[in-house]
Amino acid sequence: MSSLNITVIGGGAAGFFGAITAAETFPGSTVTILEKNRTVLNKVRISGGGRCNVTHACFDNRQLIKHYPRGDKSLRSLLTQFDAAATVRWFEDRGVPLKTEADGRMFPTSNTSDTIVDCLLTTARRLGIQVRTSCGVSTLSRSNSPTQQAGWTLNLLSEETLQTDRVLVATGGYPQLSAYGWLPEQTEPVLSPVPSLFTFNVPDSHLLPLAGVSVQDAKVSIVGTKQEQRGPLLLTHWGFSGPAILRLSAWAARDLANVQYRFTLRINWVPTLNDQQLRNTLQDFRQQNGRKQVVSQNPLGLPTRLWQALTAEAGISDMQRWADLPAKPLNRLSERLTNSPFQVVGKSTFKDEFVTCGGIDFDSLHPQTLESKAHKGLFFAGEVLDVDGITGGFNFQSAWTTGYVAGKHIGL
Repeated sequence: MSSLNITVIGGGAAGFFGAITAAETFPGSTVTILEKNRTVLNKVRISGGGRCNVTHACFDNRQLIKHYPRGDKSLRSLLTQFDAAATVRWFEDRGVPLKTEADGRMFPTSNTSDTIVDCLLTTARRLGIQVRTSCGVSTLSRSNSPTQQAGWTLNLLSEETLQTDRVLVATGGYPQLSAYGWLPEQTEPVLSPVPSLFTFNVPDSHLLPLAGVSVQDAKVSIVGTKQEQRGPLLLTHWGFSGPAILRLSAWAARDLANVQYRFTLRINWVPTLNDQQLRNTLQDFRQQNGRKQVVSQNPLGLPTRLWQALTAEAGISDMQRWADLPAKPLNRLSERLTNSPFQVVGKSTFKDEFVTCGGIDFDSLHPQTLESKAHKGLFFAGEVLDVDGITGGFNFQSAWTTGYVAGKHIGL
């Protein structure tokens, strides 16, 4: 079929990629993007501090999927059609080379997200894709028109009605289950959405005055679960952030939602040492630096202000010398270094990045096309699906991949 009307609901990364792929694959078709906001590609513009973390330099798909708390198995088969290497080639072929930073994140060499936005907009215009903004959809239902196969009727918030042959839903994640109510009846099962990628609020933390201090390697865990992560940790004026916390929030998203974000966080500030190694390190330092003050001599390479806060919490005075340090406060210090408990009360959104755990169940879609099993001609892509990754370009990669796959098959 070469003269289809294809409508994409959602003008984000997945929506644009799906629309562009559909227009290139089925050149005789009319492709339209409907975006409820006044501007498109908003998340692309603000991500990565305005630089757009396009993807991650992980070109082994078996390793790549390990960065997705949910949707990893389904995504692995989809990556055979369009993976991170394909993403790099796609943008480079359109005059947008990418660069890899030390942590594996990939950005446009221009260092601005405008380059990515302009590339997608320019490509869409060249292909004749119509982009309509301030154009929200209130309901989506089967068309009663006898002339349309697998046709759809879209009722817009403006009370306008549109008819189309194929629909790609790429609206992004919704914060509440009720927000999926505009989809057709008896549609795909929706796994209840909850937030992912957030920071922890610890209003009673004695470390709040240390906002801005960071530790390059800490282990964080949630008491009562098997959830733990290790990596850089940032102290904030509301609690804790940084890659280790964000990864923990992603993997434990459902567990934390179930306890209303009230739980005990444990932090090991020196995860490279076990308990005995830590005690030996402290004892050796004590013997060699006996005359020096504990608060001013840190044998573990921790930030000075953090070391001082931990020693104070262990009951060690400012004038206490290593040689005169009794066993009890030394044991308390060891405990604080390896097992600091904090009572988390709530969460905060990480910058402007809002990611949801949950969405359309992959099992309700054809695994190689992302077409609904229940509704022919209805496709899904992007964060509206039950797939989400940790920070580092992984969520954009799933948007490019699922958008490509849906767009490649939507006209068949």
